[in-house]
Amino acid sequence: MLSKRYYTIGMAGHIDHGKTTLTKALTNVDTDRLKAEKERSISIELGYAPLKLGDNMEVSIVDVPGHEKFIRQMIAGVAGIDLVLLVVAADEGVMPQTVEHLDILNLLGIHEGLIVVTKADLVEDDMEELIEADIADQVAGTFFEGAELHFVDSLSGRGIDDLRSAIRTKLADVQMRDARGAFRLPVDQVFTVHGQGTVVRGTVYEGKVTEGDTLEVLPERKKVRARQIQVHHEKQPSGRAGQRVAINLGGASKDELQRGDVLVSTQYYSTTTTVDITLDTVENLRFPLKQRGYIKLHLGTAEVYGKIVFFDRNELSVSGGQGILCQLRLDHPVVTKRGDRFILRRPSPVETIGGGFVIEPNGQKYRFGEETIKQLERKREGTPEDLLFDLLKTERSMTRRDLTEKLGTAEEELDELLVAHRNEGTIRTEAGRIFLQSVAEELLELMQEDLAAYHQLYPLRDGKDRAVLLQEFASYGKELTSLVLDEAADRGELKKHASAVALGDFAPGFPKQWAKRMEQVEQTIKNQGLEVEQESEIFERAGLPAEWIQELRHYLMRSNKVIELDEKHLLSVEAFNEAARKLSAETTERFSLQDAKQVLGLSRKYLVPLMEKFDQAGWTRRDGSERLWVKTPE
Repeated sequence: MLSKRYYTIGMAGHIDHGKTTLTKALTNVDTDRLKAEKERSISIELGYAPLKLGDNMEVSIVDVPGHEKFIRQMIAGVAGIDLVLLVVAADEGVMPQTVEHLDILNLLGIHEGLIVVTKADLVEDDMEELIEADIADQVAGTFFEGAELHFVDSLSGRGIDDLRSAIRTKLADVQMRDARGAFRLPVDQVFTVHGQGTVVRGTVYEGKVTEGDTLEVLPERKKVRARQIQVHHEKQPSGRAGQRVAINLGGASKDELQRGDVLVSTQYYSTTTTVDITLDTVENLRFPLKQRGYIKLHLGTAEVYGKIVFFDRNELSVSGGQGILCQLRLDHPVVTKRGDRFILRRPSPVETIGGGFVIEPNGQKYRFGEETIKQLERKREGTPEDLLFDLLKTERSMTRRDLTEKLGTAEEELDELLVAHRNEGTIRTEAGRIFLQSVAEELLELMQEDLAAYHQLYPLRDGKDRAVLLQEFASYGKELTSLVLDEAADRGELKKHASAVALGDFAPGFPKQWAKRMEQVEQTIKNQGLEVEQESEIFERAGLPAEWIQELRHYLMRSNKVIELDEKHLLSVEAFNEAARKLSAETTERFSLQDAKQVLGLSRKYLVPLMEKFDQAGWTRRDGSERLWVKTPE
């Protein structure tokens, strides 16, 4: 069976060129949901719809607004996509927003696309060659140069099936986003659902999220919990890189969250207000950009104002440039890491300046001049050491072979790096995996937080099942998680009990709120001896909530305080052992049920299951109508 692949594709193009209608033709979903969108026939917010392309491919379509005023939503929509459909209406051709969208797509480093000419039924067939040639001229020099072009009509359905097939073929060759890294989801929508609470929606950039995970909202550093995950309105146990997901969050209200926030699963991500970048500009700026000029940064779904600082010029001329090394000093913190793509726009007069990628998320203050440019060039190229640490932070643990392939360095050079950092204690090699000590420490802290929350929920259990714990932290790799767990157990920070794992200082016990009632149940069973009431009556009289009854029952059995006499009765282990000793002392090697009745004074209701328990304990063995003592009870 083929493994499932996950992708997000986007629509881009000028207003009223039929993106939303095309989305509906492909998916049968109308993405215009706001009243204003219906009244004005334009898209204001991002629209999403599932595109069915077979059992092994899950695809989300992002329908981004085309109007110039809604360009920020457009940037937020395309920032996480794997394939773009550039939409051009047959009756109008390439328009100003088409060109601006093309610039933004190029600057964001998107490489895969198809061109779709909509409203094809409005033009004569002999016009199609002219339209195709015009579009080819406009997209020359972009990643759309040489891209497949499809004529469709969304209302009649012409060309839709062929386009759907072309999308599937194209995506089959697109590398799926890696779900092994640390989870990151830039939030593009926040809303509430009656009876459910706060919900955020976005495209998962990296990693994987599972229902029940503890997450953090950046830049506010607010802890939340993933209570429920949905993909296109269907509940799922998890979401992964490349998927559009909605996550119902516990621990945060709608007013505490906003578009531009980032949901993460690890301390690896941090916030910053000073970012070193490499910048490519659009071909022709309308106005020059002065040193420390005011800019608006679009990064993921965030929009932040700030200033641009140059180190080799005092002004960015209208002719612009490529690979300009500079720095952004932002008014508010953002979440980013090396390699993230961005767009810069001028707030006033409004225009797209350019885009590029982050070379250092936590920039410093540098002097103006050639020396700083050289320093930034070295950062841009990335030393083998930089790349080694970036890889190990992202992948968490790797084999030597995978590390060598991804670094692209000679084995001797890798060995020198590893030896140097092993001696410093920053990098470790254990169980065939190479990892950062800081990642191991982070993993242990996350496991301890997880176990602390588990002990609070289930104070009567010995701990969390080891297999469940390993699965929850599967993104760190089974080998690393097992190693960290075992080392922490050796140090006493964690402890293992059979298949359970617990904090080192944890001991199962009655929760304070219900301790008196639970003690009452335990004492009642003990006091009633061999002729104990039905357990349901004892629990009911104690007034324990239903969810605690089974927890207490299993705790008493696990801690060897009671045994299950039959499906309705619990018997104290003390009474059970005493009955065995008494019966053994007052009978011969062979005894009957009547003999046992005379010694213990019990009715058949209790006597028969008690004798069977003696057999199960290995003390007696049934032989016809009698029993033989096999072992003397202690």
